[in-house]
Amino acid sequence: MTTLTEPKVPPLWDGLLYVGDTSARQREGMLAMSPARSGLTSAEAARRLAEGGANMLPAGRRAPAAVLLLREMVHFFALMLWMAAGLALLAGMPQLALAIVVVVVLNGAFAFVQEYRADKAGQRLRELIPADVRVVRDGHRMMVNAADLVVGDVVLLEAGDRISADLALVEVHALAVNESMLTGESVPLRPCEGATVFAGTFVVEGEAVGVVTATGTRTRLAGVAALTHGTTRPPSPLARQLGRVVQMVAAIALGVGVVFFALSLLLGMAPSTGFLFALGVTVALVPEGLLPTVTLSLARSAQRMAAQKALVRHLEAVETLGSTTFICTDKTGTLTRNEMAVVQVWAPGGVLDLAEPASAAEIMRSAMLSSTGRLVRMNGHRKPVGDPMEVALHALALRAGSGEDVAVTRRFPFDPVRRRSSVVADGVLHVKGAPDSVLPLCAAVAGAEQALEDMSRHGLRVLAVARRTAPAVSTAAEAERDLTLLGLVGLEDPPREDVAEAIEKCRLAGINLAMITGDHPGTARAIAEKVGLLGPEGLVVTGAELPGTDDALGALLDRDGAVVARATPEDKLRIARALRGRGHVVAMTGDGVNDGPALREADIGVAMGASGTDVAREAADLILLDDHFATIVTAVELGRATYANIRRFLTYHLTDNVAELTPFVVWALSGGTIPLALTVLQVLALDIGTDLLPALALGAEPPNPQTMHGPARAGSLVDRRLLRRVFGVLGPAEAVVEMAGFVTVLMLGGWVFGAEPSPELLAAASGTAFAAVVLGQLANAFACRSETRWAGHLRWTGNPLLLWAVAIEVVLLLIFLGLPPLTSLLGGSFPSPAGWALAALAVPAVVAADTLHKAIQTRSGPR
Repeated sequence: MTTLTEPKVPPLWDGLLYVGDTSARQREGMLAMSPARSGLTSAEAARRLAEGGANMLPAGRRAPAAVLLLREMVHFFALMLWMAAGLALLAGMPQLALAIVVVVVLNGAFAFVQEYRADKAGQRLRELIPADVRVVRDGHRMMVNAADLVVGDVVLLEAGDRISADLALVEVHALAVNESMLTGESVPLRPCEGATVFAGTFVVEGEAVGVVTATGTRTRLAGVAALTHGTTRPPSPLARQLGRVVQMVAAIALGVGVVFFALSLLLGMAPSTGFLFALGVTVALVPEGLLPTVTLSLARSAQRMAAQKALVRHLEAVETLGSTTFICTDKTGTLTRNEMAVVQVWAPGGVLDLAEPASAAEIMRSAMLSSTGRLVRMNGHRKPVGDPMEVALHALALRAGSGEDVAVTRRFPFDPVRRRSSVVADGVLHVKGAPDSVLPLCAAVAGAEQALEDMSRHGLRVLAVARRTAPAVSTAAEAERDLTLLGLVGLEDPPREDVAEAIEKCRLAGINLAMITGDHPGTARAIAEKVGLLGPEGLVVTGAELPGTDDALGALLDRDGAVVARATPEDKLRIARALRGRGHVVAMTGDGVNDGPALREADIGVAMGASGTDVAREAADLILLDDHFATIVTAVELGRATYANIRRFLTYHLTDNVAELTPFVVWALSGGTIPLALTVLQVLALDIGTDLLPALALGAEPPNPQTMHGPARAGSLVDRRLLRRVFGVLGPAEAVVEMAGFVTVLMLGGWVFGAEPSPELLAAASGTAFAAVVLGQLANAFACRSETRWAGHLRWTGNPLLLWAVAIEVVLLLIFLGLPPLTSLLGGSFPSPAGWALAALAVPAVVAADTLHKAIQTRSGPR
């Protein structure tokens, strides 16, 4: 907990704070309130927290680990394998039955571990989202964690806040609350003083003071949450696409099994033997480890993004980020530092000298009073609390000697339609806001328009400050008229240092950019020019100038470097819809209450984690914990790398399937005159023993220098390019060496076509074929690191996990071929020196085929 000490309790809630009593009735949740200014004391709050528990919803009821593991053992593919194991056992083949059970158990355990780890990673990431609440304790404003709220706490609400406990409202200023998550009603509710607002809802307009009446499991939200714990998210587009890949490969495996069963009967094999043979082929070709590998790849990328200050709220958003083609960014805090300072003040007499801040005292007093952001004392030092722009106004007001708060009797909070805010204090209405919303309400002042133009041209954010004697009014429209202009305040928010580099990276990646801001067009243009965002056509338009139809709007903005100034949240929603309608994958940033619809409309909604509202964060797919534009670009790069990694291990898996299937095809086409080079158990050993770790390592491949070169790749994960590489290059290279080594060892042992080789000779030849596939896959792992560059161009230490994976792969190869119990079970023995030499040819064969293929490609891709 951090105590923010101010000279006095802020006037908004002056005299209207309450402290709950300490009776037994109150401890049972029936709040009895008595007026007090200071809120609860820290000691009383700590006592109530210990007594009532943390303000947290009960964790969603999670299935026990044993149940989760069991689920991985009974899905479609697993059930098919269990049936196969049972049939193998009934047919008198316990070794095959045991091997199939091992496949099911190991793959199920592997999938369970990865899902469990991904879920834990997601929980850790969710904990990074800020959850602080403004309260009053000991007479001072504080920021406390939402979990530390207790019954009787005085909570200060303003637009953008998520309400963290059930509250009884004791003061209300133009308050509007979105209760859609509780009621399903999208129209905001406007509660009055004495009404109750509920945990989990959002303040979309105005301000209020409330007293906590219920926390944690006693809130209305807790009852709703209990009904939703059993729901699950629908599968993402990525999951559906991968599901189709798995179903396609499984269908092929089943089809191949049926064909081989028919061929075995034609070749005179006993039906039971032929069935088991076909069954083994089918089992070997089912890609059981594919989906867990994808899950781990997504989870790892999400963790990488979190380390780079980009919090992904849904794993599937990782891949969508990689497909981004258009980024719509705001300005303040994203392209700029959000460290505002007043650098120029103009009054009707001319520009004031801020070296003598007292000259600006009158203007800054009105600007400060109509703001809620403040510099407050924290641990002996002044710290900013609230909007950085308003903090900057308060800072200059303090220097000018006019920063003392006074009692506010009426408040009209800022809203995006009026674009101004005002308060009544000491019988005077103080107004500040966008110049084009304030100046028309004032009597004309010579030089004001020129001063505004000069400030905007230099990239300053300009506010107009005005006032009038306050009549008895009830609405902002009645109050904010016939104003007297006090002056213009120019604030500077310098661009972030590396924004220009990030923008250039986007252009290299074929990603279009647009700045959408509520600022003056001159200010927006100046910042866009400074950071290099403004395109060559110099398109700067205001929200009022945007075309009325989505088609025309999309055509206008479908370019790189457009700037939309004076944009409203409704404009952002239309822009996202229009650009998506033109085929773009849109990332839209936002931090305000009304940005939620635009963030949901975009393919990737990006919210500010440091300065954004809870409403925006709740609607977003990606939260920038540092509010930094360059972090979006980093997340896009990692998303592209994830997409590339999925293609990498798909290529790796499918290449191995080609090598595994080839011996059966050769056996069938030769009418059985060429023996089987691999047994079914050897194929299973390749799948569950030597292939998994390299595939996982490929899923963890970091972005390479080509990742952000060129536009994002669209379309299916398994396209013609991938299939051509698997079935036309890598797979045949492995298969040719595999079969050549097998046949050569047989012939060196005296075998002739059509003859039955001795068991010893067949085992040695089979061991050679097995070794060739494993060594070929070793080379294939490095070849799959890039679709366009040969392995020698890649830094060998760029993926340390892959080095460990192939080292373990070699160790497993020696164990499978050299450990007597396994050799007798699998059916292949340790190759002779000649056999090893032949098997080792798989490495240069795969590398050479891959290098030649990449050299003659007419297409090049950013992978």
